[in-house]
Amino acid sequence: MLEVILSSPRGFCAGVVRAIDVVELCLKKYGPPVYVKHQIVHNPYVVAELEEKGAITVEDVSEIPEGATVVFSAHGSPPEDFKAAQSRKLNVIDAVCPLVTRVHNEAKKYYKEGKQVLLVGHKGHQEVKGTMGQVPMTLVDDGDDSKIPDLISGADVAVLTQTTLSVGDTERSIGEILATRPEAIIRNDICYATTNRQEAVTKMAPVVDLVLVIGAQNSSNCNRLREVAEGLGVTSYLINGPQEVEKTWLDGCSKIGVTSGASTPEILVEEVINILAPDKVTYLTGVDEDVAFTLPKVLRQ
Repeated sequence: MLEVILSSPRGFCAGVVRAIDVVELCLKKYGPPVYVKHQIVHNPYVVAELEEKGAITVEDVSEIPEGATVVFSAHGSPPEDFKAAQSRKLNVIDAVCPLVTRVHNEAKKYYKEGKQVLLVGHKGHQEVKGTMGQVPMTLVDDGDDSKIPDLISGADVAVLTQTTLSVGDTERSIGEILATRPEAIIRNDICYATTNRQEAVTKMAPVVDLVLVIGAQNSSNCNRLREVAEGLGVTSYLINGPQEVEKTWLDGCSKIGVTSGASTPEILVEEVINILAPDKVTYLTGVDEDVAFTLPKVLRQ
């Protein structure tokens, strides 16, 4: 008998819902094409669906025709993207998650106060690029704590974090910083959705033989879910959808845990369950998320 155990909460967070809504409303308001700077959220299924409706994803503002409408992604963008868009007379609609904007504002505040700003995050991630572009700051690459003492030069230190990090890894990095600068200001900015999904996997993992995390390879929060399960000693795979499920993974398994990242649509979860064809599906209970974010003013009419 095969049982699938579904983690809760899973799937879309409020920031992702808002970002997708922004692109769809722009398509209705301005008509296609609507350009999107970077993937609106890190999920190829979502990106493909929006592109079928007339969105065009680009990686550089210079790729966008003058005067066009562009949506900046949920991960946040550096000031130079806004300057480049202004020079091309683009109609910019910013779909940045409000929780990422909060990190940007914190960085500006602490830099203005003369503090050395440290950002705990993953080098090269789009959110990190956007945050580090706000003011001069130092990146503490999550998972590499050995270099932390060498990175701290300021007498007054403020520590910010990427919103989609591993809760456990971030606590260790912050602990290393505090060991060097016990008076440092700590702003743990890991968002509610990241925390809730990791806690749900922590609850689910001990009762299953295998964990399947549904989401994109370039999704930070999805990778962290896989790592959480593996850290608890449970074999875990990150898959885009049902086509990536290997039947050999199921050998000897009677209980399979399934979860999905904050940018993964529920339809992919349903398709994975269908391909697994379990005898039973159990729905775990978890934190009830009732967060919603306001749309940009220009789209509220």
